[in-house]
Amino acid sequence: MHPIIDRSRPVLFVIGLLLAILSLAEAVPAAADAMAGNNDWKAFAESSAMTLFIGVSLCLSTYARGIRLNLRQGFQLTVASWVVLSIFAALPLELSDAHLSLSDAVFEAVSGLTTTGSTVLVGLDNMPPGILIWRALLQWLGGIGIIAMAVILLPFLQIGGMQLFRMESSDQSEKIMPRSAHLIAAILGVYATLTLFAGLAYWEAGMTGFEATIHAMTTVSTGGYSTSDGSLGHFNSELIDWIAILFMIAASIPFVLYVRMLGRRHVPFWRDSQVRFFLSLLAAATLSLTFWLWLHNHQPLGHALTMAAFNVVSVVTTTGYATEDYGTWGAFAVMLLFLLTALGGCTGSTSGGLKAMRLQIAWAAIRDQMIRIVQPRRILVTNYNGRPLGAGVIGSVLILFLAFVTTVVVLALGLALTGLDPVTSISGALTAVANVGPGLGPVIGPAGNFAPLSDAAEWMMSGGMLMGRLEFLTVLVVFSPEFWLD
Repeated sequence: MHPIIDRSRPVLFVIGLLLAILSLAEAVPAAADAMAGNNDWKAFAESSAMTLFIGVSLCLSTYARGIRLNLRQGFQLTVASWVVLSIFAALPLELSDAHLSLSDAVFEAVSGLTTTGSTVLVGLDNMPPGILIWRALLQWLGGIGIIAMAVILLPFLQIGGMQLFRMESSDQSEKIMPRSAHLIAAILGVYATLTLFAGLAYWEAGMTGFEATIHAMTTVSTGGYSTSDGSLGHFNSELIDWIAILFMIAASIPFVLYVRMLGRRHVPFWRDSQVRFFLSLLAAATLSLTFWLWLHNHQPLGHALTMAAFNVVSVVTTTGYATEDYGTWGAFAVMLLFLLTALGGCTGSTSGGLKAMRLQIAWAAIRDQMIRIVQPRRILVTNYNGRPLGAGVIGSVLILFLAFVTTVVVLALGLALTGLDPVTSISGALTAVANVGPGLGPVIGPAGNFAPLSDAAEWMMSGGMLMGRLEFLTVLVVFSPEFWLD
C-alpha cells in the first residue's frame, strides 16, 4: 500500500462511515417518490446502492482498532469528507427526471450540505416530493455536520480562533461532557428537538405536514431551501414569518450552550457575550431597517417591523429565506443587507459567515491596539468573555478575516470573467463564501435564481461555498506542498 494511502486509513474509514449514512438517507426520498408513483425513486435507489457499496468497502478495507486522528489527518478528513459527500449527494439529482447537468447537480448538493441555500432548480411548487425531501435532508445533515466540525474538529485544528471555542465549550474541568461523542449526541438531541418544535409550529400556522417538515429542517439548519420558488413569501403569512424568525435565531446560538443550560449548569445562554452581541446586532439592524421602510417606503409600522426583522435575521443567520425582493427597498436597505451578509451567527451554530465571536475578538484587538498607540507604556491584555486572549487566537482570527476578504475578491473577479455584471459577481461571491443563499440584482437576487449562471460560474461558486464552510485555511493548508512532506 502506498505510504500516503496507509497514513490516510483513519480518514478513509470515517469517510466510508459517512457515505454509508448518506446512502441510508437516500432511502427516504426513494420511498417518498415510490409512494407518489414518481420514477425518480429509481435514481435515489441506484444512488443509495452505489454509495452504500463504496462506503462499506472503504470501511472494511481500512478498518483498524483504536482509530485516532492526528493533526494532518484532521485536515484531510475535514476537506475530503465534504468534497466526497457533495459528489455522492449530487448523484440522484443528476440521475433524476430533473435532468440536471453535472455542474448543476454538484452546485445544488454543495449548496445543500453547506446550508448555503442557493438553487438552480425552477418550478419547485410542482417538483416531485423526492427531490424536495433530498434537498431538505442535505441541509439538515449538513447542519449537524457543521456543528460537529465546529465543536470537535476546528478547535483541534486551531482555525480562526476556534481553539478558544474549544476551551469554552469542551474544557474537561467544566465536566460538560466527558467525551466528544457524548457531546455530539447531546447536541443532536437539541437539534432534533428544535426541528420537531419548528415543524409543529409551522403546521399549526397553516402549512401542510409535508411543507412544515421540509421548512423545519431547512430553518433549523439555517439552510433556506423551500418547497416553492417564492420561498416563505409563497405562504403570505406574518405568523409563519415570525415562527421562522424565532427558529432561525435559535439555530444561530451555540448549541453547546443549550446542552449546558439543559444540563447541570442552568446558566441562561444570553449571559454569554457572543450571544448578547449577536442579539444586539440583530436588534439594531432590524430597528434601523424598520424605520427606513416606515419613513422612506411608507409601510405600516407593524408590517415594516415584520419585513425588516425577517430579512435581517434571514441574512445575518445565513438562512437565505425570502418573502419579498428587498432589492427594491432603496439604497440604504440594499447596502445594509449586503453588509450584513458577511457577519453570520454565533460560533458552534449552523450559520455561516464570519461569526459573532470573531467580530468581537477583532474589535477588541483593534481597540487595544489604538490604546497602545496613544499610551505605548500601558500594559494591556486583550480579553474575550472574561478570559485573556493569547496572541495565537488573535492572529488566527485576523488571518481568517484576510482569507475571507481575499476569497471573496478572487471569486468575484472569476465570476466577472464569465460575463456576469459587477453587482451579480460581487454579491454572488459574498453570498457563496458566507453561505447565505440569495445575492443582489435581477439574476441571483431574492426574486431570482442561480440557473442562468454558466457551468464555470457554478463550479467556482461551489468551490467558494466549500471554502467558506471549511474556514479557508483548512482547504489552503491541504493544497500546500509542505502539508504532504514527511
